[in-house]
Amino acid sequence: MLKKNFYLVCLLVFGVVFGAFGQTAADSTSIEHNLDELVVTGTRNETSINSLPMTISVVGRAQIENSYQPSLLPILTENVPGLFTTSRGVLGYGVSTGAAGGFSMRGMSGNAQMLVLIDGHPQYMGLFGHPIADSYQSMLAERVEVVRGPASVLYGSNAMGGVVNILTRKMTEDGVKTNIQVGAGSYGTVQTEASSRLKKDHFNAAVSLSYNRTDGHRADMWFEQYGGYVKLGYDFGDKWKLRGDVNVTHFNASNPGEVSEPIYDNDSRITRGMASLMLENSYDATSGALSVFYNWGRHKINDGYHAGEPEQDALFNSKDLMMGVSWYQSASFFTGNRLTVGFDYQHFGGESWNEAIVSGECEPGVDRTQDEVAAYVDVRQDIGTLVSFDAGLRVDHHSHVGTEFVPQGGVALHLPYSSELKAMVGKGFRNPTIREMYMFGPQNLELLPEKMMNYEISFSQTLLGGAFHYGANVFYIDGDNMIVMNTIDGRPLNVNTGAIENWGLELEAAWRVNDKWCIDANYSWVHMEHPVISAPQHKLYAGIYFNTGRWNVSTGLQYINGLYTSVSEPVATEDFLLWNVRAGFELCRFASLFVRGENLLAQRYEIMAGYPMPKATFMGGVNVHF
Repeated sequence: MLKKNFYLVCLLVFGVVFGAFGQTAADSTSIEHNLDELVVTGTRNETSINSLPMTISVVGRAQIENSYQPSLLPILTENVPGLFTTSRGVLGYGVSTGAAGGFSMRGMSGNAQMLVLIDGHPQYMGLFGHPIADSYQSMLAERVEVVRGPASVLYGSNAMGGVVNILTRKMTEDGVKTNIQVGAGSYGTVQTEASSRLKKDHFNAAVSLSYNRTDGHRADMWFEQYGGYVKLGYDFGDKWKLRGDVNVTHFNASNPGEVSEPIYDNDSRITRGMASLMLENSYDATSGALSVFYNWGRHKINDGYHAGEPEQDALFNSKDLMMGVSWYQSASFFTGNRLTVGFDYQHFGGESWNEAIVSGECEPGVDRTQDEVAAYVDVRQDIGTLVSFDAGLRVDHHSHVGTEFVPQGGVALHLPYSSELKAMVGKGFRNPTIREMYMFGPQNLELLPEKMMNYEISFSQTLLGGAFHYGANVFYIDGDNMIVMNTIDGRPLNVNTGAIENWGLELEAAWRVNDKWCIDANYSWVHMEHPVISAPQHKLYAGIYFNTGRWNVSTGLQYINGLYTSVSEPVATEDFLLWNVRAGFELCRFASLFVRGENLLAQRYEIMAGYPMPKATFMGGVNVHF
């Protein structure tokens, strides 16, 4: 019955799509396919998005800058169908109890089921295995590519739900560009950023600094963050390039707990850092890269106490690391062929301990590291100008849970009238984390990897000489071995008994009306046989951008329906409509003003149970650029 319903949804989507196609085809015979964007996340090397069978969303620098947001997460939530991120306040996500910043994609919302990359390098906490949301700042990104669906063939564990790849900024022409932004707004919120980029002959560099803080819309919900980023590069002619970068962020956060059950002194002090070095080569018939990376973190957390309980007498401490080597080489042996082979090695883990507040005495916790080594191959073949086939296989070995084989395959049909029809099937998996196996009460050394299969069909078309683009896709996800916490023999235990069975629809459209007006919208619907928290059933965003003379104004509506905040009895969901407005005014050649208003309808809503979101908030400031 389930597969029958899925096929009916497929037929309905393609009936609508080809209905629109039939109405416009007669007027589109001379339109060229201008939406031939190059992406790197789907195959490691630059590839036309039209040649790949998976669905990929791209958020560019203009969208990032026009949002006036210090964090990338709310920008991605608006612009990427199927993707949702949690929030609990004006600014900051935090870690540990009551933390926000969780990703969900197509109804998959496990903390470690979505992989975040920076320039292709994995970013997650070595002990707990989940992304650290406050590290992903807008100042880093030139663009963000999001794979909507499993990408475990190329990126291994944690990429079972999808991939967010943050591609960092760089200069492309000789010169120096500097930008300084300062803003202030509701609840004592301050956001600042200074960045400078330069290029001189073969050398290029980018440096960014930021400071953000807020008192929060609730008592004891303050947040403060310092960040810095440096990237250096050198081009050895056209064939070889060397680049390296360092990124460090420190934040202090306080969590007041749920309104009905406040927590006192639940404070965190977190420092995260990353560094990488990459050597790239690019020839006519082959290209590739060798990179090394090192990520680390230092966490100090007061778990706090509830009313009537004693204060904490010790603080939770941890330090973690992830280091690795990644190599790939892609080659074309004949017309229309592309073969990519790669190798990944990762070493990750850390240690934890409790430190007494008064005496400083330390009680050891866990001290573990693990290794993962993998090899993969991806083959793409074009047949004439009409068909592109893609198939890949990864063999991934984990030092504790063993070897996993990960296949993926798909086809893209390049149809007349600038249209694309694609189909793919792929496997995703996630290895259990050190926390799940070794830490706290539910720990279980016998855990196995989570696994899922994803099936999807998509159609897209570009019209009006590239001014209008729309797309639709349907998907079906079947997963098992999901790690959940159950009570076994009277005690909590992590076990592989969870299941995923989701299917749904994603739509998107964008229209550049003229030089002044742009309109875009996206919608996603997911049915979850086994609902999970923080995953909405319906997500709709519609926005308008207007630019004339010295003014630019954008406004958007985001509608969330059926957002699960509790999946145990009693089940609870949230529905809300958010109206946001952003505007900028150019004072002179080197300075402009900006203002941002959010939740202007003053909606009362919760994304996380017990954490009411603020009503209308405002931010205003100045941009200086020279």
